[in-house]
Amino acid sequence: MEVEEAAAARQEGLLELYGSFREMFEFFCKNTTIHGTVRLVSSGGTRGKRALWTLLLLASLAMLYWQFALMFSQFWAYPVVLTMSMHSEPKMFPAVTVCNLDPYRFEPVREHLEQLDRMAEESLSFLYGSSFSSERRFRRKERSGNGNGNGSGFQLSHNFSLVRVVEIRAGRKRSSVGFRLCNSTGGNCFYKSYSSGLDAILEWYRFHYMNIMAQVPLVTNTSQHQQHLQDMIYSCQYDGEPCRPSDFVHFHHPAFGSCYTFNSKGTDPFWTATKPGIPYGLSLLLRAQQRAQLPLLSPLAGLRVLIHRHNQSPFLEHEGFDIRPGIATAIAIRQDEVNRLGGNYGKCTTDGRDVAVELLYNSSYSLQACLHSCFQQLMLRRCGCGYYYYPLPAGARHCDYGRHPGWGHCFYQLYSRLRNHRLNCFEQCPKPCRESLYKVSAGTAKWPSAKSQDWVRQALRHQNGISSNSSRAIAKVSIFYQQLNSQAVHEAPLLSENVLLSRMGSQWSLWFGSSVLSVLEVLELLLDSLLLSLLLCCQRLRGGKSWIHS
Repeated sequence: MEVEEAAAARQEGLLELYGSFREMFEFFCKNTTIHGTVRLVSSGGTRGKRALWTLLLLASLAMLYWQFALMFSQFWAYPVVLTMSMHSEPKMFPAVTVCNLDPYRFEPVREHLEQLDRMAEESLSFLYGSSFSSERRFRRKERSGNGNGNGSGFQLSHNFSLVRVVEIRAGRKRSSVGFRLCNSTGGNCFYKSYSSGLDAILEWYRFHYMNIMAQVPLVTNTSQHQQHLQDMIYSCQYDGEPCRPSDFVHFHHPAFGSCYTFNSKGTDPFWTATKPGIPYGLSLLLRAQQRAQLPLLSPLAGLRVLIHRHNQSPFLEHEGFDIRPGIATAIAIRQDEVNRLGGNYGKCTTDGRDVAVELLYNSSYSLQACLHSCFQQLMLRRCGCGYYYYPLPAGARHCDYGRHPGWGHCFYQLYSRLRNHRLNCFEQCPKPCRESLYKVSAGTAKWPSAKSQDWVRQALRHQNGISSNSSRAIAKVSIFYQQLNSQAVHEAPLLSENVLLSRMGSQWSLWFGSSVLSVLEVLELLLDSLLLSLLLCCQRLRGGKSWIHS
């Protein structure tokens, strides 16, 4: 009775149900907007043609989903495309850090530094049989006789003396120079060796220097032993105006001595650049004379200049370039901006707050600051002390072999793992999502020239009280914007959701000549097939029940 009611309802148009799957499939093929399907049920077609068109439709369907798979795999790889734009507008002058390559001798450890110089002379004499001049020995004796004792009980260790190391590699003997390092118990030793004797003694000297300087309190490093600004910077002008005392910040670098950073914050309108060119930039007269320098810690004579972002710690051991005395150097700047997407398109951080590494630098986030902080925290956990060249967290101490006998063994092994990317610091430290990069180009010329040197020296002597000999150690530096046009590089998704849908539609149209409505027709076919299957199942179940009752 219910089957008859359903048939009657179908005839009245209340329900659109088909009598069989064949009828439903023929209706779909004849009325759908998908190309080629009508060939499957055309009355005039032979079985061979129907079979051929069936294979063609299946092949087209396979190609369609193969293209879909390629597009989705590319989309989930989150590729990016770089877009560039140019901007021309007044901008803030970058921060400029200038250092004298003359690390000075701190009075509390002068005696230890003199002892280190004597150890270096003895090591060179032992290795190469060289001897120093009598004038050098006289100065050394005079300084050591006037040196002040420390009274801390710290003594330089002779367990790290320079020796020749003979290694056999591939059946050949290779001679190198280095020093022996062991852990805190005196075991697991290895040689920190170099094929160049000069590199070996420079690293050996630096290693002992860090042990000595770890004895100096931090307050002594930063305040009690500052050089006066006039000892290094004789003249400073920006955009034709003299610099002010508030325009620079002094700090001490362990390897480069006294350093000054100009325009460190980048908030003073005085440093706004409105025109390109040398007359509108920063002009400096710098003194690079070495006095009581540490000869093996800084074998260079001159100055180091680094141009960097505002509120960023200058990493002078990795960046910057050297300025030679008696030379006029013109440095042209071009600013580029990089904007990264982050998220699924690459790991980056906006301000460093979401980074797992605690920054030890009192500045804005940078990749180098994060890597150094990560390494320093690993040093504290594994070696029990901190590397002298990097800042310390509260309550920590720098390494020295008086309190930490095996710190050198621990440090060099840990640093080797960092260089070989075997530590997770590079994974924990992402790049900034937005950063400014300064590209520089420099040109040099002799300054002053032979014809003008007398005039320049007279002017310097009357203006700054500089003697004739001191004027030969002066360098002239001009830093300026080459152009105010800045190039901005932006990352953009190569495949966004809109582009993905557009490409999917193109592939669907290519293989089937259809549109989104055709997809809805296929969904309608699937829904009708499901309803017809349910109806047939219900009929069979009801028929089985009637047969049982009968």
